[in-house]
Amino acid sequence: FFADLRTSLSRPAKEQITFHSHRGLQCISPLMQTVEETPQPIPTKIKGHIPKWINGNLLRNGPGKFEFGEEKFNHWFDGMALLHQFQLENGTVTYRSKFLQSSSYLTNSQNNRIVASEFGTLAMPDPCKSVFGRFLSRFEIPQPSDNANVNYVMYKGDYYVSNENIFMHKVDPETLETKEKVDWSKFVAVNGATAHPHYESDGTVYNMGNSYGKHGSRYNIIQIPPQESNCSDMLQGAKVLCSIAPMDKMKPSYYHSFGMSKNYIIFVEQPIKLNLLQIITSQLRGKPISEGISWEPQYNTYFHVVNKHTGEALPGQWYSKPFATFHQINAFEDNGCVVLDLCCQDSGTALATYKLQNLRRTGEGLDQVYNSIPRAFPRRFVLPLHVNSDTPVGKNLNPLSYTSARAVKDADGKVRCIHENLHPEGFENVGGLEFPQINYTQYNGRKYRFFYGCGFRHLVGDSLLKVDVETKTFKIWQEDGSYPSEPVFVPVPNAMAEDSGIILSVVVSPTENRGTFLLVLDAETFRELGRAEVPVQMPYGFHGVFASH
Repeated sequence: FFADLRTSLSRPAKEQITFHSHRGLQCISPLMQTVEETPQPIPTKIKGHIPKWINGNLLRNGPGKFEFGEEKFNHWFDGMALLHQFQLENGTVTYRSKFLQSSSYLTNSQNNRIVASEFGTLAMPDPCKSVFGRFLSRFEIPQPSDNANVNYVMYKGDYYVSNENIFMHKVDPETLETKEKVDWSKFVAVNGATAHPHYESDGTVYNMGNSYGKHGSRYNIIQIPPQESNCSDMLQGAKVLCSIAPMDKMKPSYYHSFGMSKNYIIFVEQPIKLNLLQIITSQLRGKPISEGISWEPQYNTYFHVVNKHTGEALPGQWYSKPFATFHQINAFEDNGCVVLDLCCQDSGTALATYKLQNLRRTGEGLDQVYNSIPRAFPRRFVLPLHVNSDTPVGKNLNPLSYTSARAVKDADGKVRCIHENLHPEGFENVGGLEFPQINYTQYNGRKYRFFYGCGFRHLVGDSLLKVDVETKTFKIWQEDGSYPSEPVFVPVPNAMAEDSGIILSVVVSPTENRGTFLLVLDAETFRELGRAEVPVQMPYGFHGVFASH
């Protein structure tokens, strides 16, 4: 039942790190409301033009239903998964959406109340039970939710929707039909896996997942082999490549993603802690799982580097001052070092605000919520791999002239890593950056120049950004009252330039007459090529992928 651990939430700190104070924020409550599904494809209205070479499906995932009967979910991450599809073909676009037919969704619907507990919502006992029966239900082991509302992932040619628990659902990317539920523990000894795996060109996939036993917890790097035949064999052949012991086995760190270079997996052990005792007893104490997660900045952030070919963890100990990270940008190797780029926050308390009651506030209350949270900024770390007893103490070990990141060996042999900012001065004005994306198929694990993301001058993304890591300049797309989703990069076929392609982003608005549209930007110039307007309301979602035809 640890498998429900999905996305971090911690108790509000006494002192928050803030940057620019904002006032008069627009109410975004309509972006966090239940909507109806659109199961049959509907046409969109094209403005500008959609390049005819783009053929495939933009698949998006996120919460779309926030109550059953009179009972309401408490947290944004608890909403039932609504799957979206924008099908692009020969310059036209159609849209459809379907609710994931998970056990949680079906059981809640059948009972017209919240039966399955979620990350921030504890399901109440059946009111039809006796008082004694309701009391005994507190001692039952809760079943993990299978509400896979975070991302689409691919294993062996098949698409699945995933969050971070023990269950995924195989889905048809053409019809959005829910196919079958897959239990990670039936294939490999883990209690779940992230919704951000990494892919090799041959179809090999790497992921990470925790395991929990009587002796505490472990972080596990998982390798899933490519498909061996035309027959789907799901996760057959998956294995734990390396198992890493947490600093504290009863309080492991939360993680949402990890880095991968050509030869290494890079895991960031951050001081967002999962208190296993509190999580185990959450139902008994009448608390949701989220109450067992906390930011503990008395601990540093550590980097673990594992050879993905041998499964061996490198013996070095790299660390930084405490920071929190949810999404990595890229990682690559150069001159005996691993270069790791991350979106970082100086405090791990930000997601405590993502309760629905906060997101639905208006006026000064909404401004106060936004101004209380830290922002995420892109940062670069350099990890020198060949550090030994002969390596001098106190000297900068970074040999790379193009980055000012530092790595210094301490007297105890550990290597202290000091980041370089990958953004220009004044980047605070766009609210920092999250939901980073790159030209993944050609540049993941390689030295690169550009990444894309959402600017956050609100509690959700309110702009799209393109950042040049060499010149530390950026380009921006924004439109008042519009809130774009994670940008997805689609390369031009046979392109030579890194940024030769288009950016796809679903843009929503809380204003009723503004509507929703799929935005298409030229990735090089960051200018709009066209948009496909959809005559339905959509909530703000999480992640997605483009599946080419």
